[in-house]
Amino acid sequence: MRSIIYILLSIFIIMGCEYKPSANFTNKTLGKRVYTDIDVSLSDPQNSVLIKDAIYKALYSRLNTTVTDKKRADSIIKVRYKSIKFKPLQYDMHGYVIYYQADTTLDFIYIKNKKIIKKTITSRYSFPIRPSAIISTSLRFEAIKNGSDRAIEQFIAYLSGLGLD
Repeated sequence: MRSIIYILLSIFIIMGCEYKPSANFTNKTLGKRVYTDIDVSLSDPQNSVLIKDAIYKALYSRLNTTVTDKKRADSIIKVRYKSIKFKPLQYDMHGYVIYYQADTTLDFIYIKNKKIIKKTITSRYSFPIRPSAIISTSLRFEAIKNGSDRAIEQFIAYLSGLGLD
C-alpha cells in the first residue's frame, strides 16, 4: 500500500514540475527566423559548405526554425571554421593506424537584441580506416560533416542551457 502511495506521489511531483523539453527554450532563445553567416575558408571552401548544410539541417530538423535574410531575422548565428585535426587513436600489430579521431573546431557568435555570445566548440568524431591506407577525401569530408554536426548540436544545447530571452 505504501509503494502505491509513493508512486502516486512521485507522479504528482513530476507532473507538477511542468517538464518542458530543451527545444522549447532554444526556440524561445533563437526565435522562429534565424540568419546564418558562415565564414568561408579560402584554404578549404568545401568544409564551409558542409558546415552551412549542417547548420541548416540542425535548425530545421531539431528546432523547426526558418533560415531567413538578415533584415527579417529574430537572431543571427555566425560560424567560422577554425580548424580540423586528425589524430591516430589505434594501431594494428604492424604499426599501421586503423582508427582516427577528427577534432573539428568552430567559432560561434550568437546575436539577438544587442546580446552577443561568443563560444568556441571542439567536437570529436572517431572513425576506422583500413590498415596502411591514408585518409581518403570522402572519409575526411565525412569526419568534418559529423564533427560539424556535433559542434552545432553542442552550441544549440549551450544556448538552451543559458535560457536567454
